Amino acid sequence: MMNSFTGLRAVFLAGTAATLMSGCMEGGFDFDLRDLGGSALDTTSAAQNLPSRPTPDDRGVISYPNYQVAIATRGDTVTTIAQRLSINPGELARANALSVNTALNQGAVLVLPGRVAEPTIATGATIAPGASLATGEIDVTTLAAAAIDRAGPQSASTTAAPVVTSTPIVQGGVEPLRHTVQSGETAYTIARLYNLPVRTVAEWNGLGADLSVREGQSLLIPQSGVATASDIETSAPGQGTQTPTPPSAATPLPTETPAAAATVAVAPIEAPVLETTAPAIASDAPLIYPVRGTIVRAYSAGSNDGIDISTTAGSDVVAAAAGSVAAITKDTNNVAIVVIRHATDLLTVYTNVDNVTISEGATVSQGQKIGVVKSGDPAVVHFEVRLSGMKSADPEDYLP
Repeated sequence: MMNSFTGLRAVFLAGTAATLMSGCMEGGFDFDLRDLGGSALDTTSAAQNLPSRPTPDDRGVISYPNYQVAIATRGDTVTTIAQRLSINPGELARANALSVNTALNQGAVLVLPGRVAEPTIATGATIAPGASLATGEIDVTTLAAAAIDRAGPQSASTTAAPVVTSTPIVQGGVEPLRHTVQSGETAYTIARLYNLPVRTVAEWNGLGADLSVREGQSLLIPQSGVATASDIETSAPGQGTQTPTPPSAATPLPTETPAAAATVAVAPIEAPVLETTAPAIASDAPLIYPVRGTIVRAYSAGSNDGIDISTTAGSDVVAAAAGSVAAITKDTNNVAIVVIRHATDLLTVYTNVDNVTISEGATVSQGQKIGVVKSGDPAVVHFEVRLSGMKSADPEDYLP
């Protein structure tokens, strides 16, 4: 009787297991077990260092150096996105392995088959509040140049209008990889392939609650610069680390002879000196620093047409030399840009100034307060020197 019961139980358990396995296979379940067992393939540090997906412009476009993508909004189809960008719906559909009438998840990513007009402030592209000027995420030079262009022919009584620049805004940082989904791949297998949390893959690509992906779909894979499991040196199976030979096994240690005590003069250790700035006037230099702080990004013609000075939010910003206020304007994020004209048509530009205390056309003296440093993390003032013809110059050549 007992043997009969045991046999029936075994048959029942085997059948149940087969049913469960069949259900899992049909449902396409793919459990992510990477965090179990202390494996080196751990995504914790990677997740902490991954950037968020950039915010698209009003058209839904995000632009990278080598490609562009469109982000779907609620109710979008391939055709509505194509119409919004004035591109061929069929080409957009083929580039993303979709049909022209496919309804898209909110936040879904479509790779554009060709480049469209670059995002600009005029198309609703925004500058992330609180971003560091020293990281290259903000093209402050573009904003300052727009104010300089207005400064020339403008009279003192003209009221400044907000800057709407058409200069392209291309995302900084590391460009995401593009992964084309192959047959049999899932969001989990792709996440494991790049050592990423599956949630990150889903958030960057607007995947649905079921995390489904389709063959031919292009996925954005953010880069963190964190070493992956493949970067960790491993040894072949059965080959361990050789044990070093103990020193006593080679040659005996020499007999210790006490050394005579000696007095050694120790030179004092000097603290490292950071390049700091101070708005001191006692100098033959034509300009003074607009704020007291540390230069965190130096001048580089074409990429940073000024210097970025890290300082304390709320501290005074002063005029680098005597002159007249040529222009005061703000960008669409309410960041002030001040342009002062000095002798010999030299211009100085101050960006990221808050609570401006001067007005256009006013005369200022060297060292006069023109505002305070806008809050940020870090708080940074961008300072430029422009010569006749609007050519940029290295501000440090004019500073003490």
